[in-house]
Amino acid sequence: MLHSPSALSVIVFGLFVAVTLGLSFYFAAKTKSASGYFAAGGQIHWLVNGVAFAGDYLSAASFLGICGTIAFFGYDGFLYSIGFLAGWVVALFVVAEPLKRLGKFTFADALNSQFQSRGITLAAGISTLVVSIFYLIPQMVGAGSLIKPLLGFPHEAGVVMVGIVVVLIVATAGMVSTTYVQFIKGSLLVLFSAILTVMILNRGLKVDNSELANAPQTLVVKKDGSKFINGIPQGRNEGEADLRPVGHLSRLPDGKTETGPLGPFEYLAALQNSEVVLWSKKESVVDGEKTTTWTPQPTSGAKVLRPGNSPLFKGLQKDQLVARLDFVSLMLALFCGTASLPHILIRYYTVKNQAAARLSTVVGIGTIGAFYVLTLFLGLGAMTSGTLDLTDSNMAAPLLAKSFGETLFAVISAIAFTTVLGTVSGLIVAASGAVVHDLLSSVLQWKMNDHEKVRLGKAAAVVVGIVAIVLGILFKDMNAGFLVGWAFSVAASANLPSLVMLLFWDRTTKQGITAAIFVGLFSSLGWILLSADTFQKVYGYTADQSAALACVPFSQPGIVTIPLGFVTLILVSLLTNGRKSVVA
Repeated sequence: MLHSPSALSVIVFGLFVAVTLGLSFYFAAKTKSASGYFAAGGQIHWLVNGVAFAGDYLSAASFLGICGTIAFFGYDGFLYSIGFLAGWVVALFVVAEPLKRLGKFTFADALNSQFQSRGITLAAGISTLVVSIFYLIPQMVGAGSLIKPLLGFPHEAGVVMVGIVVVLIVATAGMVSTTYVQFIKGSLLVLFSAILTVMILNRGLKVDNSELANAPQTLVVKKDGSKFINGIPQGRNEGEADLRPVGHLSRLPDGKTETGPLGPFEYLAALQNSEVVLWSKKESVVDGEKTTTWTPQPTSGAKVLRPGNSPLFKGLQKDQLVARLDFVSLMLALFCGTASLPHILIRYYTVKNQAAARLSTVVGIGTIGAFYVLTLFLGLGAMTSGTLDLTDSNMAAPLLAKSFGETLFAVISAIAFTTVLGTVSGLIVAASGAVVHDLLSSVLQWKMNDHEKVRLGKAAAVVVGIVAIVLGILFKDMNAGFLVGWAFSVAASANLPSLVMLLFWDRTTKQGITAAIFVGLFSSLGWILLSADTFQKVYGYTADQSAALACVPFSQPGIVTIPLGFVTLILVSLLTNGRKSVVA
């Protein structure tokens, strides 16, 4: 069975969690001020901060979601990697140094540095909360996916466990412990992903044309909740983990059955000239009985290495305008979203000066870029390794590691779990800062000393953690990478127009910034909630029903809502007497 825990996995997992919590309690004694809690006192070394950028940014979506999408659909998943990495160009050349100069604790500080407007602070605080919570969903979904094979617990238990550990991390030492958790996690993630990639290349490619490997698989869920896998009844609380693992080649070049060790370029060339078995999924519901069937689809390697195999991008190969707009919209959101994510932006406040902010960004880009190159080989290795779980694309990378032995599986899974911890910690710090520093202190004008701000920040962390747990359970069946695309769209639509125009247009006004944030935020959220993908994957309608009910033509809003934010800011600023001095 794929999802069977081992003693080694439990031990390694326990060690990682113990070290993480140990760091938090160690730094807790040194974190007394609000500056220390929310921004690590601005004393983090640029090299540590740069790797921590990677640890913060390389989330469950990057490791679990992207690898899973590549494993199931090929090159489509790698497009996420390209978009995520390209976004750092904006962060490096547009926001890194100005943000450090303008801000103190939160994203709202930077936007409000010239205006002292409660409206800006309110809008930016709400935006930070919404984006952070949206981004928390895929992290918690990934956590639940990991716990099932690692410890044998159900998805819900994994989500609760992550929530408790993260709240302990944030509620003890805030940004200081979060930074070092992210530094350790970023370093280990890149290192062991490289080790796993070397092992994939050394194993090479192999053909499997057995009848069992190419047989369709079916999951039937009866009205009473009982499950049947390929016609065999499953016991209570079992089912998904009992599907036969899949993933193989049906043909290699020159009639070979296996290649032996390959170099990186040789691996891609061999795969391109091979035939890979992908799996199509079909769902139907009749009288309350849900049937899901996965059917093998032999596909040329050349097609696998081109975009257009996943449901999200399938229209690209058919020259469909709507599909192309959806694709461009996603890429635009990924490119613009990095410089708009509150938990990424506040990392610039943890270093001493603008030069350190720039250097840490360069280190982050190098670390993140190296990892994203590795995701292509991890995903393709999972696609051909015979370890894919058809019910859970988020588990492709850990189950690939399991094919090389329990030790590597335990370490990779524990690192992936720490990946979730690091990103969720950063998000909760950003959210708690928005609640305490922006909404309570600045907007409601509560009078608080440093001790009270830290205490309320910890309380806010607990509340946000509970919300994250609930959402992680509700969205458990969705791919983490797909969910992050939505989070990037909301962040880019709500935050980027105001930040860019504040820095580069001298007629920007406080009313323009406030209006742009609210318009970008609510238009992107509304678009997502009314899309066909949401009707199908969140509301539970069939594909045909979702297409009929959808109020927007495609699912990714960025191509509409990001320009809308810029237009709103320009028009409102022109109507409210623009200021005359340039900020940047």
